[in-house]
Amino acid sequence: MFIKVTRSGPRRYVQLVEAYRDDAGAPRQRTVATLGRLDQMGTELESVISGLMRVTGKSLPVAPPAPVVSFEPARDFGDVWTLTELWNSLGFDRLRKVFRPSRHSIDVEALIRVMVLNRLCDPESKLGVLRWLETVTLPGIMTESINHQHLLRAMDALVDHKDEVDAVMASLLRPLVDQDLAVVFYDMTTIHAAGLSEQTDDLRHFGMSKESIVARQVMLGVVQTSEGLPLYHEVFDGNTAEVTTIKGVLEKIVKRFPIKRVIAVADRGLLSTDNLADLQDITLPDGGHLEFILAVPGRRYGDFVELLEPFHSAQCVSAKQEVLGETTWNKLRLIIAHDPQVARDATAKRDSRIQELEKQAALWAGKLDDQDTGKPKRGRKLSDGGARARFYHEVCEAHLARIVRVDLKSELFTYSIDERALKHARMMDGKLLLVTNTPDLAPDGVVKRYKSLADIERGFRVLKSEIEIGPIYHRLPDRIRAHAAICFMALILYRVMRTRLRQSETQLSPERALQKLRRIQHQRITLNAQPIAGLSSITQEHTDILAALTIKKPSLDTQLTLL
Repeated sequence: MFIKVTRSGPRRYVQLVEAYRDDAGAPRQRTVATLGRLDQMGTELESVISGLMRVTGKSLPVAPPAPVVSFEPARDFGDVWTLTELWNSLGFDRLRKVFRPSRHSIDVEALIRVMVLNRLCDPESKLGVLRWLETVTLPGIMTESINHQHLLRAMDALVDHKDEVDAVMASLLRPLVDQDLAVVFYDMTTIHAAGLSEQTDDLRHFGMSKESIVARQVMLGVVQTSEGLPLYHEVFDGNTAEVTTIKGVLEKIVKRFPIKRVIAVADRGLLSTDNLADLQDITLPDGGHLEFILAVPGRRYGDFVELLEPFHSAQCVSAKQEVLGETTWNKLRLIIAHDPQVARDATAKRDSRIQELEKQAALWAGKLDDQDTGKPKRGRKLSDGGARARFYHEVCEAHLARIVRVDLKSELFTYSIDERALKHARMMDGKLLLVTNTPDLAPDGVVKRYKSLADIERGFRVLKSEIEIGPIYHRLPDRIRAHAAICFMALILYRVMRTRLRQSETQLSPERALQKLRRIQHQRITLNAQPIAGLSSITQEHTDILAALTIKKPSLDTQLTLL
């Protein structure tokens, strides 16, 4: 028997129906009882059910209690997982052996890894690292046990074992270096340092920063390969001259990496007569002399006018595409590259700015003349001295003081255009001048090597923007060095990520890739006092990024490190 609901007009009835077979064996149904209208039945049906259960010796099932569920905040996981896997695959985990026999009871390698990953994911101060740890799940690390003193002690250990750490860094970078010809790019930048106190052997000194302001700072020198791989860094006093650092740094590079040739490519800051003599006197450990490619700073272009005029007249005036030339200067090769399109743009921009200045000067001169003749003019009265000062300021702002000559000694507002200087400036438009002592590189090879120097400058921008190496708030010199070492390790990871993303023809930058991977989150809930952990779904986009970086998909089967 079973319960059946039938309809009669708008009403529905509940019936108890029996199924049976007639004499011929055909299935039939017959109504045993009509229990009533469905809309009028209340507790009566429940009592019928209870009675039937009682007759059969059964009891009504008890409803299960509602589950007790609590959710913890989701934590970022995909980005730190990727960086951890990259850290281990490159060989940074070998640092654990360096610190294992030390007096430190903490896992120094794990703490250094935490600070390096923080520079790439959410750069913060050392106290800010602790706040960041509250938002992520780090594979293999119990973040709850880390405190500020642990981080500082790890930084001290990093400096105490500098030689061993440098050896590990060289060993993991060595397979990535071209052993036949290593073109080394060396450059320095200034890192702003906060604070007013003075320390013994302080690295922080006032000096001229790269932003052309006097600031308290430290100097950071970085060596990179032509592929943009950072090889070495060193921290110098904030008032150190760049040329005094290059010899010691390059000698260390040649000693650490089995390369046969070093060509130092540096920017315009190193070119001076004294610096060139010093560079040519540098002898490498194998007995050979340092080879270099240096750019001529724009302020020195006037020294090359007579030397370049025949080349300009013969090849540059009618050029439709880039032309290269070579001559000799101070017994060195002078490579000349001229881009006609860049030249036209630079000339047009300068001529337009000069016209704007002349138009402004004409307005002021007209107002001064009208004042002298007594004609009324709106606005404040203008003086010759005021017009001269304002015009000279605008000329200097436009970097045209060598062409637009303002007579500062005259009582009247007057200026002139130096046609010779303007002709020379137009001749130098679109030109790149490179000084080198390399005997075998063709001019186009020299230019190509130099243009790659822009990559190391991008590395400095990464250090200052994405990794946020400065401002430095540490006071102690060793802590400053440790902070720079942590940021340098982060730069290596960044550059390796960038190389792999480019090789896979992915249009993502490392920071954008990490931002997308950050959406893979670690989630933890407690269900009836039973903790359950899991990861959010991994999309196809995540899979593609991980494949480009040659990193396996995230998982949670990782043993935790006790600090």
